[in-house]
Amino acid sequence: MSRTKVVPIPVMGRHHINAYLLLGRRPVIVDAGTPGSGRRIHEQVAAHGVDPADVSLIVITHGHIDHFGSAAELHRLTGAPVAGHVADLGPYRSGRAREPYLPTGLMGRLMARHRNLHVRVPPFEPDVVVTGETDLEDFGVSARIMPTPGHTAGSVSVLTDRGDLVAGDLVANSLFGLVRGRPANPPFHDDPLGNLASLRRMLDLDPTRLHVGHGTPLEPDRVRRWADREQRRLTRLAAAGRLPARTETGAPR
Repeated sequence: MSRTKVVPIPVMGRHHINAYLLLGRRPVIVDAGTPGSGRRIHEQVAAHGVDPADVSLIVITHGHIDHFGSAAELHRLTGAPVAGHVADLGPYRSGRAREPYLPTGLMGRLMARHRNLHVRVPPFEPDVVVTGETDLEDFGVSARIMPTPGHTAGSVSVLTDRGDLVAGDLVANSLFGLVRGRPANPPFHDDPLGNLASLRRMLDLDPTRLHVGHGTPLEPDRVRRWADREQRRLTRLAAAGRLPARTETGAPR
């Protein structure tokens, strides 16, 4: 089995919103970007010398519009099956993210007002429903889908044989990807402490780099230091009763 290579596919700006192409015996796409970006992703896959018809799977990391917005379109363009976690089936089947969004800071509070986050996109039914760690060898890449709940209940990451972690919105670059190499929260988390616990579990697996949905790759040691600071901050907020999180029924508490 050839080792898996991770190739970024910019969806918006150079690093603002990313999808990824995993190259092994067969190609796999991770994430489908914003609504209307399916054709752009399709063209960029071809520009890397890959026949889009050879794509074996499209993995959606979670149920936010900027990650599954073009899943139905990309499925139609490539013919590839789509994988998504069972806990985010609601957004996938309805074409809407769970609302309200729960901001992690000022950026999230500003972005939550943007109408593009509240649109309905073409829904889809995952062909591969993820319920736990899932080996992707049968799809042609040496990698595993790893459940990483917290950002949303059904968030997942993909860990390759080379130690590359395609992390979705488990962590981001600062200012929604504008400050390269600096770890930060993405604009929203349904469960900030749960997300941080998932991030720590992935860091315990000693990834070589974290490839994020918003920004450039992050170095694990720098993310570990940031996670320690974030743990202290969230613990203080939780003790003061100021840490919003979504309940199991989907409503904020």
